[in-house]
Amino acid sequence: MTTAPEPLDLTTDAITLTRALCDIESVSLNEQAIADAVEAALTPLSHLTVIRRGNTVVARTDLGRGERVVIAGHLDTVPVNDNFPSRLDEEAGILHGLGTCDMKGGDAVMLRLAATVPEPVRDVTFIFYEAEEIDAEYNGLLLLSQSDPDLMLGDFAILMEPSNAGVEAGCQGTLRVDVRAVGERAHSARSWKGVNAIHAAGEILDRLNAYEARRPVIDGLEYHEGLNAVAIRGGVAGNVLPDECVVEVNFRFAPDRSEAEALAFVTEVFDGYDLVVTDTAPGALPGLDRPAAKAFIEAVGGEVNPKFGWTDVARFTGLGVPAVNYGPGDPLLAHKQEEFVPVDQILHCEDRLRTWLEGRS
Repeated sequence: MTTAPEPLDLTTDAITLTRALCDIESVSLNEQAIADAVEAALTPLSHLTVIRRGNTVVARTDLGRGERVVIAGHLDTVPVNDNFPSRLDEEAGILHGLGTCDMKGGDAVMLRLAATVPEPVRDVTFIFYEAEEIDAEYNGLLLLSQSDPDLMLGDFAILMEPSNAGVEAGCQGTLRVDVRAVGERAHSARSWKGVNAIHAAGEILDRLNAYEARRPVIDGLEYHEGLNAVAIRGGVAGNVLPDECVVEVNFRFAPDRSEAEALAFVTEVFDGYDLVVTDTAPGALPGLDRPAAKAFIEAVGGEVNPKFGWTDVARFTGLGVPAVNYGPGDPLLAHKQEEFVPVDQILHCEDRLRTWLEGRS
Protein backbone atom coordinates (compact mmCIF):
# COMPACT_ATOMS: atom_id res chain seq x y z
CA MET A 1 0.00 0.00 0.00
CA THR A 2 1.41 3.41 -1.04
CA THR A 3 1.50 6.03 1.68
CA ALA A 4 0.12 9.43 0.69
CA PRO A 5 2.81 12.13 0.75
CA GLU A 6 2.81 14.84 3.38
CA PRO A 7 0.92 18.00 2.30
CA LEU A 8 3.11 20.59 0.60
CA ASP A 9 3.77 23.68 2.72
CA LEU A 10 3.99 26.65 0.36
CA THR A 11 4.99 28.99 3.20
CA THR A 12 8.33 27.24 3.64
CA ASP A 13 11.50 28.16 1.76
CA ALA A 14 12.14 26.97 -1.80
CA ILE A 15 14.89 24.55 -0.75
CA THR A 16 12.67 22.71 1.71
CA LEU A 17 9.88 22.70 -0.84
CA THR A 18 12.19 21.27 -3.51
CA ARG A 19 13.11 18.43 -1.13
CA ALA A 20 9.45 17.74 -0.43
CA LEU A 21 8.71 17.52 -4.17
CA CYS A 22 11.76 15.33 -4.82
CA ASP A 23 10.69 12.93 -2.07
CA ILE A 24 7.39 12.26 -3.85
CA GLU A 25 8.31 9.56 -6.38
CA SER A 26 6.93 10.66 -9.76
CA VAL A 27 8.53 8.61 -12.52
CA SER A 28 6.72 9.25 -15.81
CA LEU A 29 3.15 7.88 -15.84
CA ASN A 30 3.22 7.73 -12.04
CA GLU A 31 2.55 11.40 -11.35
CA GLN A 32 -0.82 11.11 -9.61
CA ALA A 33 0.56 11.51 -6.07
CA ILE A 34 2.60 14.62 -6.89
CA ALA A 35 -0.20 16.13 -9.00
CA ASP A 36 -2.61 15.51 -6.11
CA ALA A 37 -0.19 17.27 -3.73
CA VAL A 38 0.28 20.26 -6.05
CA GLU A 39 -3.46 20.60 -6.65
CA ALA A 40 -4.23 20.37 -2.93
CA ALA A 41 -1.62 23.03 -2.11
CA LEU A 42 -2.84 25.51 -4.75
CA THR A 43 -6.62 25.10 -4.50
CA PRO A 44 -7.02 27.05 -1.21
CA LEU A 45 -5.32 30.14 -2.69
CA SER A 46 -8.20 32.50 -3.44
CA HIS A 47 -6.28 34.53 -6.03
CA LEU A 48 -5.85 31.49 -8.27
CA THR A 49 -8.19 29.46 -10.43
CA VAL A 50 -7.00 25.85 -10.39
CA ILE A 51 -7.81 23.45 -13.24
CA ARG A 52 -6.70 19.85 -13.60
CA ARG A 53 -6.44 17.74 -16.72
CA GLY A 54 -5.17 14.23 -16.04
CA ASN A 55 -2.06 14.73 -13.95
CA THR A 56 -1.46 18.24 -15.26
CA VAL A 57 -2.37 21.10 -12.92
CA VAL A 58 -2.97 24.66 -14.14
CA ALA A 59 -3.24 27.64 -11.78
CA ARG A 60 -4.11 31.10 -13.15
CA THR A 61 -4.58 34.65 -11.95
CA ASP A 62 -7.29 36.71 -13.61
CA LEU A 63 -6.60 40.29 -12.60
CA GLY A 64 -7.29 41.93 -15.96
CA ARG A 65 -3.65 42.89 -16.49
CA GLY A 66 -2.44 44.06 -19.89
CA GLU A 67 -0.20 41.03 -20.36
CA ARG A 68 -0.35 37.34 -19.50
CA VAL A 69 2.74 35.19 -19.03
CA VAL A 70 2.94 31.42 -18.73
CA ILE A 71 5.42 29.63 -16.46
CA ALA A 72 5.59 25.87 -16.93
CA GLY A 73 7.44 22.92 -15.42
CA HIS A 74 7.07 19.16 -15.66
CA LEU A 75 6.39 17.01 -12.59
CA ASP A 76 7.77 13.69 -13.80
CA THR A 77 11.29 12.25 -13.61
CA VAL A 78 13.26 9.53 -15.30
CA PRO A 79 13.36 6.15 -13.45
CA VAL A 80 14.91 5.87 -10.00
CA ASN A 81 18.61 4.97 -10.11
CA ASP A 82 19.68 4.59 -6.48
CA ASN A 83 19.17 8.34 -6.08
CA PHE A 84 15.90 8.56 -4.15
CA PRO A 85 15.04 10.14 -1.74
CA SER A 86 16.88 13.47 -1.81
CA ARG A 87 19.90 14.38 0.30
CA LEU A 88 20.98 17.90 1.29
CA ASP A 89 24.68 18.70 1.69
CA GLU A 90 24.37 21.92 3.69
CA GLU A 91 28.12 22.56 3.80
CA ALA A 92 28.47 22.38 0.01
CA GLY A 93 25.11 24.02 -0.63
CA ILE A 94 23.99 21.19 -2.90
CA LEU A 95 20.76 19.18 -2.99
CA HIS A 96 21.28 15.68 -4.39
CA GLY A 97 18.72 13.28 -5.78
CA LEU A 98 16.33 12.33 -8.54
CA GLY A 99 14.54 15.37 -9.95
CA THR A 100 16.56 17.96 -8.06
CA CYS A 101 17.94 19.42 -11.29
CA ASP A 102 15.36 18.15 -13.78
CA MET A 103 13.25 19.87 -12.65
CA LYS A 104 11.67 19.96 -9.24
CA GLY A 105 13.82 22.90 -8.18
CA GLY A 106 12.02 24.85 -10.91
CA ASP A 107 8.65 23.45 -9.80
CA ALA A 108 9.34 24.60 -6.24
CA VAL A 109 10.09 28.12 -7.50
CA MET A 110 6.79 28.11 -9.38
CA LEU A 111 4.84 26.99 -6.32
CA ARG A 112 6.47 29.63 -4.14
CA LEU A 113 5.63 32.38 -6.65
CA ALA A 114 2.08 31.12 -7.12
CA ALA A 115 1.53 31.27 -3.37
CA THR A 116 3.36 34.47 -2.45
CA VAL A 117 2.77 36.86 -5.37
CA PRO A 118 -1.02 37.29 -5.24
CA GLU A 119 -1.08 40.52 -7.26
CA PRO A 120 1.55 40.32 -10.02
CA VAL A 121 1.83 43.21 -12.46
CA ARG A 122 1.02 40.81 -15.29
CA ASP A 123 -1.43 37.91 -15.17
CA VAL A 124 0.26 34.55 -14.73
CA THR A 125 -0.59 31.00 -15.74
CA PHE A 126 1.38 28.31 -13.90
CA ILE A 127 1.38 24.88 -15.58
CA PHE A 128 2.66 21.80 -13.72
CA TYR A 129 2.54 19.06 -16.35
CA GLU A 130 2.99 15.33 -16.66
CA ALA A 131 5.04 12.95 -18.79
CA GLU A 132 7.73 15.16 -20.32
CA GLU A 133 10.43 12.50 -20.06
CA ILE A 134 8.78 9.89 -22.30
CA ASP A 135 7.11 9.60 -25.71
CA ALA A 136 5.44 12.80 -26.86
CA GLU A 137 1.98 11.22 -27.02
CA TYR A 138 1.85 11.31 -23.21
CA ASN A 139 3.26 14.83 -22.79
CA GLY A 140 1.01 16.97 -20.62
CA LEU A 141 1.69 20.15 -22.59
CA LEU A 142 0.89 18.43 -25.87
CA LEU A 143 -2.35 17.03 -24.43
CA LEU A 144 -3.26 20.43 -22.98
CA SER A 145 -2.59 22.12 -26.33
CA GLN A 146 -5.11 19.69 -27.85
CA SER A 147 -7.82 19.79 -25.16
CA ASP A 148 -7.52 23.34 -23.78
CA PRO A 149 -5.13 25.42 -25.91
CA ASP A 150 -6.52 28.63 -24.36
CA LEU A 151 -4.92 27.61 -21.04
CA MET A 152 -1.47 27.85 -22.67
CA LEU A 153 -1.94 31.22 -24.34
CA GLY A 154 -0.08 34.33 -23.26
CA ASP A 155 2.25 37.06 -24.44
CA PHE A 156 5.37 35.23 -23.28
CA ALA A 157 6.25 31.88 -21.69
CA ILE A 158 9.01 30.54 -19.48
CA LEU A 159 9.85 26.85 -19.28
CA MET A 160 11.67 26.10 -16.02
CA GLU A 161 14.10 23.66 -17.63
CA PRO A 162 17.55 23.60 -15.99
CA SER A 163 19.72 26.28 -17.56
CA ASN A 164 22.21 27.09 -14.78
CA ALA A 165 19.91 29.96 -13.77
CA GLY A 166 20.58 31.69 -17.08
CA VAL A 167 18.24 32.47 -19.95
CA GLU A 168 18.31 30.23 -23.02
CA ALA A 169 15.98 31.69 -25.60
CA GLY A 170 13.78 29.69 -27.92
CA CYS A 171 15.16 26.43 -29.26
CA GLN A 172 16.26 24.90 -32.53
CA GLY A 173 14.08 22.46 -34.41
CA THR A 174 15.08 18.92 -35.21
CA LEU A 175 14.54 16.79 -38.29
CA ARG A 176 15.73 13.22 -38.75
CA VAL A 177 15.69 11.48 -42.12
CA ASP A 178 16.87 8.20 -43.57
CA VAL A 179 18.84 8.77 -46.79
CA ARG A 180 18.90 5.58 -48.86
CA ALA A 181 21.58 4.50 -51.32
CA VAL A 182 20.67 1.53 -53.52
CA GLY A 183 22.76 -1.10 -55.28
CA GLU A 184 22.50 -4.61 -56.62
CA ARG A 185 23.37 -7.76 -54.72
CA ALA A 186 26.16 -9.98 -55.97
CA HIS A 187 28.63 -12.50 -54.56
CA SER A 188 31.65 -10.61 -53.27
CA ALA A 189 33.88 -12.96 -55.30
CA ARG A 190 32.21 -11.57 -58.42
CA SER A 191 31.65 -8.02 -57.24
CA TRP A 192 31.69 -6.58 -60.75
CA LYS A 193 28.35 -8.30 -61.29
CA GLY A 194 26.62 -6.06 -58.76
CA VAL A 195 26.61 -2.57 -57.27
CA ASN A 196 27.81 -2.01 -53.70
CA ALA A 197 25.25 0.22 -51.91
CA ILE A 198 27.65 0.95 -49.05
CA HIS A 199 30.17 2.33 -51.53
CA ALA A 200 27.38 4.34 -53.18
CA ALA A 201 26.63 5.93 -49.80
CA GLY A 202 30.01 7.64 -49.98
CA GLU A 203 28.39 10.44 -51.98
CA ILE A 204 25.93 11.02 -49.11
CA LEU A 205 28.85 11.44 -46.72
CA ASP A 206 30.65 13.70 -49.19
CA ARG A 207 27.65 16.02 -49.26
CA LEU A 208 27.56 16.08 -45.48
CA ASN A 209 31.26 16.93 -45.33
CA ALA A 210 30.71 19.77 -47.81
CA TYR A 211 27.88 21.26 -45.77
CA GLU A 212 28.52 24.74 -44.36
CA ALA A 213 26.47 25.59 -41.29
CA ARG A 214 24.06 28.49 -41.49
CA ARG A 215 24.30 30.85 -38.48
CA PRO A 216 21.33 33.23 -38.50
CA VAL A 217 20.94 36.02 -35.96
CA ILE A 218 17.45 36.16 -34.43
CA ASP A 219 16.54 38.78 -31.80
CA GLY A 220 20.25 39.46 -31.44
CA LEU A 221 21.12 35.79 -30.80
CA GLU A 222 23.27 33.71 -33.13
CA TYR A 223 21.95 30.21 -33.74
CA HIS A 224 24.17 27.56 -35.31
CA GLU A 225 22.55 24.92 -37.50
CA GLY A 226 23.98 21.42 -37.89
CA LEU A 227 23.57 18.64 -40.46
CA ASN A 228 25.13 15.36 -39.37
CA ALA A 229 25.11 11.63 -39.98
CA VAL A 230 24.13 9.99 -36.69
CA ALA A 231 23.87 6.36 -37.78
CA ILE A 232 24.52 4.12 -40.77
CA ARG A 233 23.23 0.66 -41.54
CA GLY A 234 23.73 -1.74 -44.38
CA GLY A 235 25.08 -5.18 -45.21
CA VAL A 236 23.66 -8.62 -45.90
CA ALA A 237 26.40 -11.16 -45.23
CA GLY A 238 30.17 -11.38 -45.24
CA ASN A 239 30.25 -12.57 -48.84
CA VAL A 240 27.44 -10.50 -50.36
CA LEU A 241 27.49 -7.01 -51.86
CA PRO A 242 24.67 -5.08 -50.15
CA ASP A 243 21.86 -3.68 -52.23
CA GLU A 244 20.92 -1.02 -49.67
CA CYS A 245 22.70 1.35 -47.30
CA VAL A 246 20.85 3.85 -45.15
CA VAL A 247 22.48 6.91 -43.58
CA GLU A 248 20.46 8.45 -40.75
CA VAL A 249 20.86 12.23 -40.86
CA ASN A 250 19.86 14.74 -38.18
CA PHE A 251 19.29 18.39 -39.09
CA ARG A 252 19.19 20.86 -36.19
CA PHE A 253 17.68 23.97 -37.72
CA ALA A 254 17.32 27.53 -36.46
CA PRO A 255 13.84 28.62 -35.34
CA ASP A 256 13.36 30.99 -38.26
CA ARG A 257 12.82 27.92 -40.46
CA SER A 258 9.56 25.98 -40.42
CA GLU A 259 9.57 22.18 -40.45
CA ALA A 260 8.53 22.29 -44.12
CA GLU A 261 11.41 24.65 -44.95
CA ALA A 262 13.85 22.41 -43.08
CA LEU A 263 12.68 19.37 -45.01
CA ALA A 264 12.91 21.26 -48.30
CA PHE A 265 16.51 22.19 -47.51
CA VAL A 266 17.51 18.62 -46.63
CA THR A 267 15.72 17.29 -49.73
CA GLU A 268 17.75 19.70 -51.85
CA VAL A 269 21.03 18.64 -50.20
CA PHE A 270 20.30 14.99 -50.98
CA ASP A 271 18.78 15.50 -54.40
CA GLY A 272 18.65 12.19 -56.25
CA TYR A 273 18.31 10.04 -53.11
CA ASP A 274 15.23 8.54 -51.49
CA LEU A 275 14.43 10.23 -48.17
CA VAL A 276 12.17 9.01 -45.38
CA VAL A 277 11.34 11.36 -42.50
CA THR A 278 11.58 9.52 -39.18
CA ASP A 279 11.23 12.41 -36.72
CA THR A 280 10.48 16.11 -36.82
CA ALA A 281 9.80 18.86 -34.30
CA PRO A 282 9.61 22.62 -34.81
CA GLY A 283 11.92 25.20 -33.28
CA ALA A 284 10.82 28.06 -31.05
CA LEU A 285 11.38 31.74 -31.72
CA PRO A 286 12.71 33.64 -28.68
CA GLY A 287 10.38 36.64 -29.05
CA LEU A 288 12.68 38.90 -27.05
CA ASP A 289 11.08 41.98 -28.58
CA ARG A 290 7.89 41.46 -26.56
CA PRO A 291 7.43 43.87 -23.61
CA ALA A 292 7.09 41.02 -21.08
CA ALA A 293 10.24 39.39 -22.46
CA LYS A 294 12.21 42.64 -22.31
CA ALA A 295 11.20 43.20 -18.70
CA PHE A 296 12.08 39.60 -17.84
CA ILE A 297 15.53 39.82 -19.40
CA GLU A 298 16.21 43.04 -17.51
CA ALA A 299 15.06 41.47 -14.24
CA VAL A 300 17.33 38.43 -14.58
CA GLY A 301 20.47 40.33 -15.54
CA GLY A 302 20.33 41.01 -19.26
CA GLU A 303 22.41 38.07 -20.54
CA VAL A 304 20.73 35.66 -22.96
CA ASN A 305 22.04 32.65 -24.85
CA PRO A 306 20.40 30.77 -27.71
CA LYS A 307 19.08 27.26 -26.98
CA PHE A 308 20.62 24.75 -29.38
CA GLY A 309 18.75 21.67 -28.18
CA TRP A 310 15.00 21.07 -28.43
CA THR A 311 12.67 21.65 -25.47
CA ASP A 312 8.96 22.04 -24.85
CA VAL A 313 9.22 25.78 -25.49
CA ALA A 314 8.45 24.77 -29.07
CA ARG A 315 4.95 23.74 -27.97
CA PHE A 316 4.29 27.35 -27.00
CA THR A 317 5.67 28.69 -30.27
CA GLY A 318 3.25 26.37 -32.06
CA LEU A 319 0.47 28.37 -30.38
CA GLY A 320 2.09 31.70 -31.24
CA VAL A 321 3.61 32.25 -27.77
CA PRO A 322 7.36 33.08 -27.74
CA ALA A 323 9.23 31.30 -24.95
CA VAL A 324 12.55 30.91 -23.15
CA ASN A 325 14.16 28.31 -20.89
CA TYR A 326 15.10 29.51 -17.42
CA GLY A 327 15.64 27.37 -14.36
CA PRO A 328 18.04 26.17 -11.66
CA GLY A 329 20.45 23.31 -12.33
CA ASP A 330 22.99 22.21 -14.89
CA PRO A 331 21.26 20.56 -17.88
CA LEU A 332 24.25 18.23 -18.25
CA LEU A 333 23.28 16.64 -14.93
CA ALA A 334 19.75 15.82 -16.03
CA HIS A 335 19.03 12.07 -15.97
CA LYS A 336 22.34 11.22 -14.29
CA GLN A 337 22.54 9.12 -11.15
CA GLU A 338 24.57 11.87 -9.48
CA GLU A 339 21.95 14.53 -10.32
CA PHE A 340 22.04 17.57 -8.05
CA VAL A 341 21.22 21.27 -7.92
CA PRO A 342 23.05 24.14 -6.17
CA VAL A 343 20.60 25.59 -3.68
CA ASP A 344 21.72 29.15 -4.43
CA GLN A 345 20.49 28.73 -8.01
CA ILE A 346 17.00 27.84 -6.76
CA LEU A 347 16.93 30.91 -4.54
CA HIS A 348 18.35 33.11 -7.31
CA CYS A 349 15.68 32.04 -9.80
CA GLU A 350 12.94 32.62 -7.25
CA ASP A 351 14.25 36.09 -6.43
CA ARG A 352 14.63 37.17 -10.06
CA LEU A 353 11.22 35.90 -11.12
CA ARG A 354 9.61 37.52 -8.08
CA THR A 355 11.23 40.85 -9.01
CA TRP A 356 9.82 40.52 -12.55
CA LEU A 357 6.30 39.50 -11.49
CA GLU A 358 6.10 42.27 -8.90
CA GLY A 359 7.37 44.86 -11.37
CA ARG A 360 10.34 45.88 -9.25
CA SER A 361 13.62 47.02 -10.78
